[in-house]
Amino acid sequence: MPQTPEDHLSGFVIAVDGPSGSGKSSVSKQVARTLGYGYLDTGAMYRALTWWCLHENVDLGDPDAITAAAQRFPLSIGTDPDAPTVLVDGTDVAAAIRETGISTNVSAVATVIPVREILRVLQRRLISEAATEQGGVVAEGRDITTVVAPDAPVRILLTASEEARLARRSTELHGAADEAAVAATRSQIVDRDRADSAVSEFTVAADGVTTIDTSHLDFEGSVEAVLQVVEAARA
Repeated sequence: MPQTPEDHLSGFVIAVDGPSGSGKSSVSKQVARTLGYGYLDTGAMYRALTWWCLHENVDLGDPDAITAAAQRFPLSIGTDPDAPTVLVDGTDVAAAIRETGISTNVSAVATVIPVREILRVLQRRLISEAATEQGGVVAEGRDITTVVAPDAPVRILLTASEEARLARRSTELHGAADEAAVAATRSQIVDRDRADSAVSEFTVAADGVTTIDTSHLDFEGSVEAVLQVVEAARA
């Protein structure tokens, strides 16, 4: 089981990073479905840990307390792209972790460096297990191409303009992309990206990482762009 980034990953790994609203989750799921691969949403792991901290009344202003919670975090996460389950201590939190209360607090958890190291070790183990069992895995997040799986054979940064990202996420959350909906979404997108970028670079591709700008691509076009990068890597 991999414990350090130097240990070899098992199976064929596609690492996808990007900011909120870039399309990485929906695109990564569809790429995994198309290829018959597993899918790991590492962002859901940070959201689930945030849920656990709130559930356990952990002070989110205390990094040591958050780290202690991460060390005893009873997470079970599925890697089926059609049903990516998230259980914490047996409780299904897949819907709860998408609520605004989690979105506004997740950066307090995700920016604690020792927490990121605990989850990185867990993420590499889950990536290797899924890739071994299913022939490959698409793992998506903020630092998969650079920190969690820098040795993945395919590394992609999905980007999009702020305007496109806000419109997509406001439509997803509020069913509209008018001025009021976009304004309500802005803090979740822009503020969280700003906080998270303090601990991981996900706006500019690292060496060897392919950038795909989805600003003017529809969903099918974004999926096809990723699949073309995968095919080129396999060839």
